[in-house]
Amino acid sequence: MSRYKTRMETPSQSRRSGAVEKRRGLISVVRAYFYNHRKNAAESFHRMRGEPLQSVMTMLVVAIALALPSMLYVGVSSLQQLSGSWDSSAQMTLFLKKGAKDKAIEGLIKELESNDELAEIHYISPSEALDALQGSAGFGEALTHLDDNPLPPVLLVVPTAAIEADVPRVEQLVKTLTQQPLVEEVQLDMKWLQRMQQILDIGRQITVLLGGALSLGVLLVVGNTIRLAIENRREEILVVKLVGGTNGFVRRPFLYTGLWYGMFGGLIAWLGVMVAQFWLGATVTRLAALYQSDFALKNIGLDGMLLIIVLGGILGLVGAALAVGRHIAQLEP
Repeated sequence: MSRYKTRMETPSQSRRSGAVEKRRGLISVVRAYFYNHRKNAAESFHRMRGEPLQSVMTMLVVAIALALPSMLYVGVSSLQQLSGSWDSSAQMTLFLKKGAKDKAIEGLIKELESNDELAEIHYISPSEALDALQGSAGFGEALTHLDDNPLPPVLLVVPTAAIEADVPRVEQLVKTLTQQPLVEEVQLDMKWLQRMQQILDIGRQITVLLGGALSLGVLLVVGNTIRLAIENRREEILVVKLVGGTNGFVRRPFLYTGLWYGMFGGLIAWLGVMVAQFWLGATVTRLAALYQSDFALKNIGLDGMLLIIVLGGILGLVGAALAVGRHIAQLEP
C-alpha cells in the first residue's frame, strides 16, 4: 500500500519541481534582460564621456531647442496668471447724462434692479467721483480751481454669473442699457481683458509651433549624431552580427546614447531657464512695483524640470530610433 501511495505522489512532485524550474528560468531571463540593459546604458554613457566635445555640442543644441519654448511658455503663463488676478467680470460703466435729477436716477436704479440679468448696481455721484479723482490722479490741487464739477453721475453694473461669460448676451445687454433715456454712454470693461486673452492665446499657439519646429530640429541633430556614431563603429557592428548578434542587440546602445543626449540636454535647458528667470526676475519685480503690482515671473519649479528632462529624453530616444532603425538594417556582413 505504501509503495502504491509513493508511486501516486511522484507525478505531482514532478510537476511541482517543473514549475519551480520554470519560475527560476523566467527569473533568470528577467535578470539577464535588466542586466543587459544596465550594461548597455553604462557603456553608452562611458562612450559619450569619451567624446566630450561632440557630446556637449549635441546636448547644447538639445538644450537650446528645449529652453526657447520653455521660456516663452513661462512668460505666457506669468501673464495669464496676472490677468487672472484682475477682475474678470463683465462690469459695465454707465455714464449718465450730466445734470440728471436725483429722482430720475433713483427711478433708473429701481428699473435696473428689476432686471434678472443684473447682479450688482453701484451708484457714484459726481461729487464722489471728483473726490476719488483728486485722491488718485496726482493733480488734485488743480481740480479745486474748477468752477463746477465736470464729471457725470455713473452707475457700475455687474451682470449675473450666468451670462458674464456669454459675450453675445453681454453685448446685447449693453445695447439695451444704451437705449435708456438717462444713459449717455455704456463702457464694457471686459473688452480689454478679452483682447489680452486673445493675445495670450496667440502666444500659446506660437509656443506650440516653436516647440514643434525645434523638436523636429532635435530629432534631426540627434539622428545625425547617432548616424555618425554608427559609421564610426561600422566594423564592430559587422563583427557582432557575424557572431550572431541581432539587430535589436546592436541597436540598444545607440538608443541609450540618444536617451542620454536628450535627458542631459533637458537638464541644461532647465538650468538655462532658471538662470534667465533669476536674471530677469529682479528687473520685472522692480517694473511691477512702479505700477503698484506684485507681478513676478512664474517659477518653473521641479515639476517643470522633470517635464523638460522627460521631453528631452523622449526626443533623443525617438531621434536615435529613427537613425538606428534604418542604418543598422543596412549593415550586413
